[in-house]
Parts: sequence; C-alpha cells; structure tokens
Amino acid sequence: MAFLRLYARVLGALGPERRLAAVLAVINAALAVALFAEPILFGRVVDTLVRAQAAAQAPSLAALLPQLAAWTAFGLFTIAAGVAIALHADRLAHRRRLGIMSAYFEHVLQLPLGFHGHVHSGRLLKVMLQGADGLWGLWLAFFREQCAGLVALVVLLPVAVWVNARLGLLLVALLALFAGLTWYVLGRTQAMQRHVEALQSDLAERSADALGNVAVIQSFTRVEAEVRGLRETMENVLAAQIPVLSWWALVSVATRAATTLTILTIFLVGTWLHLHGMASIGEIVTFVGFATMLVGRLDQMVGFANRLLLDAPRLAEFFSVLDTVANVRDRPDAAPLGPVAGAVAFEDVSFSYDGRRSALNGVSFSVRPGETVALVGATGAGKSTALALLHRAFDPQSGRITVDGRDIREVRLASLRHAIGVVFQEAMLFNRSIEENLRVGRPDATPEQIARALERAQAADFVARQSEGLATVVGERGRALSGGERQRLAIARALLKDPPILILDEATSALDAGTEAKLQAALDAVMKGRTTFVIAHRLATIRNADRILLFDEGRVVEAGRFDELVRLGGRFAALAKAQFMSGGSATGTAPPAET
Repeated sequence: MAFLRLYARVLGALGPERRLAAVLAVINAALAVALFAEPILFGRVVDTLVRAQAAAQAPSLAALLPQLAAWTAFGLFTIAAGVAIALHADRLAHRRRLGIMSAYFEHVLQLPLGFHGHVHSGRLLKVMLQGADGLWGLWLAFFREQCAGLVALVVLLPVAVWVNARLGLLLVALLALFAGLTWYVLGRTQAMQRHVEALQSDLAERSADALGNVAVIQSFTRVEAEVRGLRETMENVLAAQIPVLSWWALVSVATRAATTLTILTIFLVGTWLHLHGMASIGEIVTFVGFATMLVGRLDQMVGFANRLLLDAPRLAEFFSVLDTVANVRDRPDAAPLGPVAGAVAFEDVSFSYDGRRSALNGVSFSVRPGETVALVGATGAGKSTALALLHRAFDPQSGRITVDGRDIREVRLASLRHAIGVVFQEAMLFNRSIEENLRVGRPDATPEQIARALERAQAADFVARQSEGLATVVGERGRALSGGERQRLAIARALLKDPPILILDEATSALDAGTEAKLQAALDAVMKGRTTFVIAHRLATIRNADRILLFDEGRVVEAGRFDELVRLGGRFAALAKAQFMSGGSATGTAPPAET
C-alpha cells in the first residue's frame, strides 16, 4: 500500500499538466484496447481459413475483407497513438521535471534557518536532483508504457475469459503466480533499499563536506584520509545494493523464462481442448498472442516495480522535504509593514533551540528610532539569537517583538526583512560577479548608488583594482577575495539596501586595524538616522553606541552607555578592563577612569 500511495503522489505531482496528462491517459487506454484487436482478428482469420480448408473451398474474400480492413485500421491507429504519446509524454515529463525542481528550490529557500542548521546542504541538493530525475523517469514510463500496460492487464483477463473460459483462467493463474513473486521480492528488498539510500545520502554529505573545505583538507594533509573515507562509504553502498540487485535479477530471469513456459502451456492445453472440441485453432492462435502480450506487460510491470523500489526512498525523502512546514511563515491575515520609523521593542521574549536550554529568557528592552544599540557578552550569551528573532529567522516561544509598535508576526515576512539589513560575521557571497552580489541588496540600484555604497564601505579601491571591475566573479563563497575584501562587499551590499534597521554581526571582525578604523568612521556616518544593532566582541568598536546591552545566559544583565557601564564597576567594566589591559582595543585608547 505504501508503494501505491507513493505512486499516486508521483502522478498527483503532475500539477498544471493535469489536462494534458488526462488526454494522454485516454489515448493510452484506447491504445491498450486497440492492441487486443490484432490477436483476436488474427485468430478469426485463421478460423475462416481453416473452415474454408475443411470444406475444400477457397477462402471467401467477402468473409476475409472486413477482418483484414479492421486489422489495418487498428494497426494505423496504434501507430498514430504511439507517435502522439511519444511526442507529448516527453515534453510533459521534461516540463514538470523543471517545474518540480523550481518548486522544491523555492520551498527550501523559504524554510527557516533552524531546518538548514540540521540538514546538510549536500543532502538537500542530492534530494532535489535525484528526486526530480526519479519523478521524470516515472512520469515518462507511465505515459509511454505503464498506463497502457495497466489498462491492458485490466482488459486482457476479462476478454480472455470471454473468448475461451478455460484458456482465460489459465492466463489468470499465470498472472497471479508472477504477481505473487514480484510482491514477495518487493517485501524482501524494500527495507534493504531504504538502507542503500541512507548510505547514498551519507555519500553526498561527505562529498559536499570535503569539497566545501578543500583548504582545510590540503592544509592538514587530509587528502588521502578523505578519499579513503569516501571509498569506504562507496563500498558500504555497493555491499548494501548487491543483495537488492540479486533479488531483482531473479525476478527478471523468471519473467523471461515465463515467455517460453506460458506459450508452451497455452499451446499444449489449447491442443488438448481442440482435440476434445472445446477450442478452435483460431482461439489457440489468439491465446498465444494474448500470452505473448501478457508476458510483455508483466515484464514491463516488473521493470516498473524494480524502478519504483530503487526510487521510492529518494522520492519519499523528496516529498518529505516538500511537506516540511516552515514554522516561520506569514499568517493568513498578515499585512505589509509599510514605512518604518525604526522603533524596536522586545517584550519578555524567551526562546530555546532544543526545548531544554533557554537561549533567551525573559528579555525586554526598547530601542528608539535612529538609536545605535550594541549587544555584548560571551559566546552563547544570546546576542545573535536576539537579532535572529528580530528578522524572524525564528519566532520566540513566548513574549513578542515589535517594530513601530506592531508585532512582527502580524506583518508580512518579506516586508519585515525588506526593512532590515544584515551584515553577517561571514560575508556569504555568491559565486557571481561583484555587481550581482551587491544587487542582492537592491536589484534596481543605479551605477551611482552602487559606487556610493562601495565608497562608504571602503571597497571602491580594491574593486577598481580587479581586472574586470564590477564584473569580476568572486568565486565560491567569495574565495577569490581576501577576508577583508569579502566583508567590505557584504557591508556595501547592506548599505546599498539602505534599510531603516541595520544589524551588524561582528561586521568588522575580518578587517585589519587600519581598514577597520576607516570603515568604522564610514559606518558611524551611515548609522545616523537609522536604528542599528551591533554585535561586537572588541569593545573599542562600540564606544560611541547610544546604549550597550550586556547579555549573560540569555538575559540582559546590564544596560547603559560605555562610560556609565565602566563606572558601574560590574561585569562590563571587568570585561572592558580585561580587553584594554590585554591590548584588545583596536585603537589602544584606555577606558575612562572609574569613579
């Protein structure tokens, strides 16, 4: 039943091509019925010839002509129907393959970061490619072979019993025998193939991991170890796949042997029935044709079952990803955010990634429009989590976050994120040109706006030095550039977006001291007039913040301006003292004296 449900899901995924699919199904049904005309008409022609021979007369043209004309008409129809199916089935399958890949890609990109944090990108890519290819192959096979084959089997048995009940029941028994064998093998190999597919996913993850960390592999001389590990995984895949292939090889041999055995059985039983006056020679010829058709259809069904078995785990995984419901999504009544002044408030916000340990616990604070707020604290204190909640990478389990007094869960996600610009600690550039990477922030930006954003981000000089300027391709994840160059492009991308709310997550961590000082001055100018949140570990970079929030174990434990917190003599003062005394300041300026 699981196979039948999966196959129904595959056909249901035809989506916008349903009308053409229905037309092709009708043509297939007509083609399947027409295929029975040949053995029936052939048998009747033989009977006409035998009767004429028994009467010692020449065959009557008047008796043969209608049968031969009908035979010819059915033959021409099968040719035309076959051509129509071949042309349109291919086009339908290829269109839907691209359509389902596009739908999968769009769906995955909209899934929350929590999902992507637990599922490897290599696995997602493998699931997309193999799932779409599996669907394409099954759609093509259904309209080219399976649809007509299924109709033929449904029509064949009643027609066979009607033509001759005894020979017809013999065909029913043979069909039941081979169906039982196929079902038995399906039961034996289904779990085995799921294990194979799990190993294939491990193989995809391991390969993607290695290719994504080539620098580490080469630096730590891990090439041989990684290749060895990949080969071991491949050997595990092969060891798990061989038993499945062996079972289906047995079914294939049995099906091919059935051709000779079935025809021989029909001929022997038919001869005995003829000798006892219970079957004509024409009926024997008809049933030999039926048997040949039956065995051919059974061979197709076995091939289909084998293919579906191999593809079932991939398709199940594909549909599982498509069925994943984003826990961060627009409500039915969500409205656009509209013009944003930039007031932000956290009201008793709590959040946990795993449901056991709190990442945020009852956090409350408010930010006025245009204010710059710095978030500091140890790693894991909750700084990044708080700002991830602001742009709805996740939703809090309790409490609420507002922008200009509106709960961000009540506005459209796209409009919220359009109002927020984020510079991540890692630049996250695409393997595209510099200009394309910048236009991610603002697709309709003018050349003047792009140039101004580069100037503000201290990136204009190094872009001008590139051989192809803005057309220079930066490589996978920006690897053709230095760390500082990547980060400056990421900052320029956010500045080009010109959002009313700006988030800087360690935005200057990859820059040298000189560039950081220049960029900090530029950022200070850019931050004026817009609400800005800054996550920083180097406290010297946030001395001019309007307010500093010190996070500890998911709570805001201290809040105030830099000088106020130092004078307070609490945790922030201890942290500042430790950094400046150890040379952690980017500027080398000592903190104000405590009073």
